[in-house]
Amino acid sequence: MNIGVFLSAADLSEEYTQPAREFGKLMGEGGHTLVWGGSESGLMKVLADSVQEAGGRLVGVSVEFLQHKARKNADEMIVTVDLAARKAELLRRSDALVVMVGGTGTLDEATEILELKKHGLHSKPVVLLGSAGFYDGLELQLRRMDAEGFLPLPLSQLVHFASDGADALAYIGEQL
Repeated sequence: MNIGVFLSAADLSEEYTQPAREFGKLMGEGGHTLVWGGSESGLMKVLADSVQEAGGRLVGVSVEFLQHKARKNADEMIVTVDLAARKAELLRRSDALVVMVGGTGTLDEATEILELKKHGLHSKPVVLLGSAGFYDGLELQLRRMDAEGFLPLPLSQLVHFASDGADALAYIGEQL
């Protein structure tokens, strides 16, 4: 499978890097392709290293103003003109999408793919994979939106909240 992953390019603590290493190893061992922001820094690098070391492929989708941070030894690297084109290309090339820990860029990507799915513009599985309770607040907010009628379809049809990488991959496998 081509698994699109949105996540931070920041250097983070072990509570975030260890789950990324584990998820990457599972992806690579499963023969999957990581489709990601293409960065050679921070958590993006940790995940890509793990996927590649375990035998998986890497398809990076960078953006012109970040091209200098792009991974040199990816199997494929696409460079888009802006962030909107980058998100669209990540979505287009992915069979499923996983949102790992990240900042405002990751949150923007997560909400956009959920909004597109809500409107039926894609039907790909979406997983929120938080580490160390990172997405507990977002999950609470999304559940409130669901309970109070803000979503036109059940939250369970929009997103799966995964406890770890094995859970994320199992869910994706069930959906595809």
